[in-house]
Amino acid sequence: MAQLWGGRFTKETDQRVYDFNASIEFDKRLLNEDIQGSLAHVKMLAACGILTEEERDRIIQGLNSIRDDVRAGKLSIEHRFEDVHSFVEANLIDRIGDVGKKLHTGRSRNDQVALDMRLYVRSQVIETEGLIKDLLQVILHTMEENLETYMPGFTHLQKAQPITLAHHFGAYFEMFRRDRSRMKDIYERMNYCPLGAGALAGTTYPLDRNMTAELLGFYGPTLNSMDSVSDRDYVIEYLSALATIMMHLSRFSEEIIIWNSNEYQFVEIDDAFSTGSSIMPQKKNPDIAELVRGKTGRVYGALMSILTTMKGIPLAYNKDMQEDKEVTFDAIDTVKDCLTLFTGMLTTLKFKKDRMAKSAMNGFTNATDAADYLVKKGVPFRDSHGIIGRLVLYCIEKGKAIDELSLEELKAHCELFEEDVYDAISLKTCVEKRLTIGGPGPEEMKKVIRTYREALEDGKQ
Repeated sequence: MAQLWGGRFTKETDQRVYDFNASIEFDKRLLNEDIQGSLAHVKMLAACGILTEEERDRIIQGLNSIRDDVRAGKLSIEHRFEDVHSFVEANLIDRIGDVGKKLHTGRSRNDQVALDMRLYVRSQVIETEGLIKDLLQVILHTMEENLETYMPGFTHLQKAQPITLAHHFGAYFEMFRRDRSRMKDIYERMNYCPLGAGALAGTTYPLDRNMTAELLGFYGPTLNSMDSVSDRDYVIEYLSALATIMMHLSRFSEEIIIWNSNEYQFVEIDDAFSTGSSIMPQKKNPDIAELVRGKTGRVYGALMSILTTMKGIPLAYNKDMQEDKEVTFDAIDTVKDCLTLFTGMLTTLKFKKDRMAKSAMNGFTNATDAADYLVKKGVPFRDSHGIIGRLVLYCIEKGKAIDELSLEELKAHCELFEEDVYDAISLKTCVEKRLTIGGPGPEEMKKVIRTYREALEDGKQ
């Protein structure tokens, strides 16, 4: 078929070159955005007197019919077209005749594709933000239900100090809260309209770019036509944010995998979100968590791909930039699937609270509190640290926890131990006396949870 750019050429394009150059296989995803942009462009052209109202109405009717027929399955996006733009324009001309050829007045495929990609990414940013909010709701509900679910906190994967499940989940709330904030930041920076920039230097037609921007829900037009067609910063920012989301999901998945192991047994994953083994009948595998963890590298790869593509491109548009789409589409699909499935898995997760509390008690997580107990009795902290270190060694030799030792055994290490030590180093006390904001103490946690709940309900971060 004749190309939109074929007038300059005297020979047919080699089929291999055509296939290599074509983008219809992946940019057909932009059909709705392409028609949305074309509708706004045509309305603006008529308002500026460049098209008549009759021409506008016929083009609008044709564009809407194409979109409706594709949605209804009556029209297929065929591979014989180079890209989604040529598919729409060719079908429009077939339907309404030569007036369809006026659709492209005052624009280039360069600003057209820049607009389509920006519209698509903008919609995906909004959708991603919504999925993160859904996950935050589940995390927050878990926090509200587990203010007194005691468990060990870890450093270096070794038991460190006692915390609560609410406190642990609160760390992930903060991570995904930042992810949600990044979506809003990206939206604010990217929400400007490149349509009207032309190939790179604008156009001689008296376009009203402010009108086009307003029709498409942008804050206004972009202010440099060369940057308008060659900017993919918003794609890079979005992919960077998606990579960070996946990093957070992967960390969370890793913990679920560990907690699900026979050695920990902190959680039980619902049957709907796990699988079995083809040979070992006892197995219940955390496949969703493992797949989320595994797919993280795929999203990282998309970010590195577009960064590498863009690093050496001179102004303005170059064909290299066609490579922004496939990796971006794949990363978006991956992250949306991961957020949806991870949220479902988390919603149905069962926590083995007794097992978690027992693990905290048996891991010397109250050793720091025992040291603090002696400090309050007047022992310098460094000396107290040494006393408790020797006490822990004694416990390991005897196979006991600190709070399982008799008072005589405690006094053998330091005469300042009294009966009140047992209350001072209980899990409940260890958690509740941590009253600084951001700590696991239930009263402070309640304040934080109220802040989180208010933020989710009123749409703030």
